[in-house]
Amino acid sequence: MENILELCNLKYRYKKDLPYVLNDLNFSFEEGKIYAIVGKSGAGKTTLLSLLSGLAKPTDGKILFDGKDISKIDRYKYRSNLVGVIFQSFNLLPYLTATENVMLSIDISGTKIKNKRQHATELLKKVQLEDEDINRGILKLSGGQQQRVAIARALAYDPKIILADEPTGNLDTETQKEIMEIFKTLAREGKCVIIVTHSPDVSKEADVVYELKPNKNK
Repeated sequence: MENILELCNLKYRYKKDLPYVLNDLNFSFEEGKIYAIVGKSGAGKTTLLSLLSGLAKPTDGKILFDGKDISKIDRYKYRSNLVGVIFQSFNLLPYLTATENVMLSIDISGTKIKNKRQHATELLKKVQLEDEDINRGILKLSGGQQQRVAIARALAYDPKIILADEPTGNLDTETQKEIMEIFKTLAREGKCVIIVTHSPDVSKEADVVYELKPNKNK
């Protein structure tokens, strides 16, 4: 299977006179697999996720999506159509219901769907949110339920790549297992799932593990 995402001699530093946080990374990612990005604090895991999601630009090197440099792709289109991001803190809008959060993601992406509410409901069921919770306010949901909503929101426009930042970091062991099963299902359906994690249990479930190490040659 061809790579959907590639890092080519990727480098990043926050300012010109500062040392590189990431130096000469050459990673490749295929559809249909789960990838874990691990490493100690300060190794650049969250920075890498920001680069992969298009929130930051490489200092040097390239990120290729389907063989095309993402710097040549409209950044808004890349972030709102091609990759779906799941945050550790969920980043859901608390004054909306679960369904409305997913519907808003559909609107932002510009995806043309005849019945947005029905599509949002189907996605929430796909991530195993109970029927009685689908139209509840976000603040009335547990952490595990909110994470399910966050995953459904990331799936709203059917991106090829799912990026997740410590998606199980705030969850109990049983809920963590359930969330990982959802990610496995998404990978079997052809998604490329990339997870930044500190959890050995999560990394064991991945097909490929990439370890970031603090750059000693700064």
